[in-house]
Amino acid sequence: MKFRKKPVVIEAVQWGTNYRFSEVPNWLKAAIDNSINGGVLRCVDDIHVFTLEGVMVASPGDWIIRGIKGELYPCKPDIFAATYETVSDVH
Repeated sequence: MKFRKKPVVIEAVQWGTNYRFSEVPNWLKAAIDNSINGGVLRCVDDIHVFTLEGVMVASPGDWIIRGIKGELYPCKPDIFAATYETVSDVH
């Protein structure tokens, strides 16, 4: 059998690219501030993302994705580009 992933709209930000911390989305700021389960711990340029699968490290250029249940996880740029596309209008 073959399966296709359902179309799901997610939020994401590319970590460590040309923005100031004040421009980081509120959902990522809250996760950094709280460092709770599903949150992140900022370590210099990298951030450690606490996921259900364990701690994953995101380096500058990696994408931080907020899933449909608010969970956070990092994604390498090449995988992100192959998996996601920009959505211009969401209802």
